[in-house]
Amino acid sequence: MSRRAFVSAAVIVLGLLTGCSAHPAPSPTPSPRFTSEADAYKAAEDTYRTYVDALNAIDTAEPATFEDVFRLESGNALDDDKKTLSGFHADGVKIEGDAHVTVMEPASITLSPLTVRLSACFDVSDVRAFDADGNSLVDPERDDVQSVTVTIEESQASPTGLAIRGVKSRDGDPEC
Repeated sequence: MSRRAFVSAAVIVLGLLTGCSAHPAPSPTPSPRFTSEADAYKAAEDTYRTYVDALNAIDTAEPATFEDVFRLESGNALDDDKKTLSGFHADGVKIEGDAHVTVMEPASITLSPLTVRLSACFDVSDVRAFDADGNSLVDPERDDVQSVTVTIEESQASPTGLAIRGVKSRDGDPEC
């Protein structure tokens, strides 16, 4: 057999062996949970409102009341609130009054993986905080309505399927 015939036969055999081997079945690509930005925004808005309700229900003397907040958080928000609320409990801080969302608009939405940023106005005018001696901890210069950006992401650990990853102050529209 000539060298050329041998190489050709080897290429054909190799082609037959590799061409006929079974290919692994493709793994399914997960479908995004939301198929439209409107659905994702609505779910994120509902999650943020549920989160605000959980914050309003906190009793710093009863750490078990923190759990509803923690279940709606992830990442830095969860870490920060665990530290802050545990400190409030240890220091005997008392919080009174409720906060309310007055405005909420989508800032940005990415569907896969889901990340929603909301621009919100958070009215804290009725919220008061006191130290163990009854002294106010609220800065007299505090704005009654806080302008914030809320970042929300998918979370299997959250009862809503979404979790607050962060809340930070912001400038710009919408005006608060």
